[in-house]
Amino acid sequence: MTPEQFSSAVLAWYDQHGRKDLPWQQNITPYRVWVSEIMLQQTQVSTVLGYFDRFMAALPTVKDLAEAPEDEVLHLWTGLGYYTRARNLQKTAKLIMSEYGGEFPPDVDKLSDLPGIGHSTAGAIASLSMGVRAPILDGNVKRVLARYVAQEGYPGEPKVAKQLWDVAERFTPQQRVNHYTQAMMDLGATLCTRSKPSCLICPLQSGCKAHLLGLEIRYPIPKPRKALPQKSTLMPIFANQNGEVLLYRRPSTGLWGGLWSLPELDALDATEQLAKQHQLTLGEHLPLSGLTHTFSHFQLAIEPWLIHVEAIPGAVAEADWLWYNLATPPRLGLAAPVKKLLKRAAEALGSV
Repeated sequence: MTPEQFSSAVLAWYDQHGRKDLPWQQNITPYRVWVSEIMLQQTQVSTVLGYFDRFMAALPTVKDLAEAPEDEVLHLWTGLGYYTRARNLQKTAKLIMSEYGGEFPPDVDKLSDLPGIGHSTAGAIASLSMGVRAPILDGNVKRVLARYVAQEGYPGEPKVAKQLWDVAERFTPQQRVNHYTQAMMDLGATLCTRSKPSCLICPLQSGCKAHLLGLEIRYPIPKPRKALPQKSTLMPIFANQNGEVLLYRRPSTGLWGGLWSLPELDALDATEQLAKQHQLTLGEHLPLSGLTHTFSHFQLAIEPWLIHVEAIPGAVAEADWLWYNLATPPRLGLAAPVKKLLKRAAEALGSV
């Protein structure tokens, strides 16, 4: 196929089969498209739907996001993971307000310079919400193009990535670029799927090299696998007589940055020093069922202990610590495994 035949086939398929009823496809604005694109990074559409609606209800404009408390932003993001995305969202919102007067620049390079917005996300924002001709190369589009040209090499390697960007640039049309961009993402999400592509009903099958070779599943070439390192930690759940649990805010950078979490210790006897720090008297210790949380670069085995404590009258938590009420929880950003552990603690305490 020529580039014109390629884009025409994609657009004809979109007109008949493309998704047009997703929440961020209604009342299209750069802000709504941007938030949806960030949420959709490494996250399935079905998961994002509820989060997007709640986020927009709470923070409907870029100004609202820029001015919101960080805890509120992280609370709305709790469970989506990769929390750097949420912190970068707010950083970018503040820059949009201060540097661009509250308007997103219709320029891919300027968008790419903003925190958390890479080249592909910038292209999606520009093309979907502003009609700018800009190629994209998210995970779904990368899979479609890698199969179409039978691209050798792992796409994460700079040389291979550049070759795929060249392909994306060549096939992106001058007209209806917003529909073409959406159609390419839809093709990857609904037909050209990772394990069971629906080649027989794909509009690109006649020119797809991977299909013609019968090697669809071979592409894109996967990243060479390495065994994930294993780490472990003990998390004490200090619960006072009011049904409150002691949490602390993690540093703004690094793992679970800015989120509220349980303390992490090497061993159970280290709880005595932590209790002393917060003027707590330790009571009954109850082991809870452990859990393993998988990050992109390692696995963390968590050993949780529910520990009843009595607080010395008048003692208050320090600045980055607070007592979290399990029955009427405040709106805070919590790491997903911490949220699970708090639910188990609440059940054990009879709070739910």
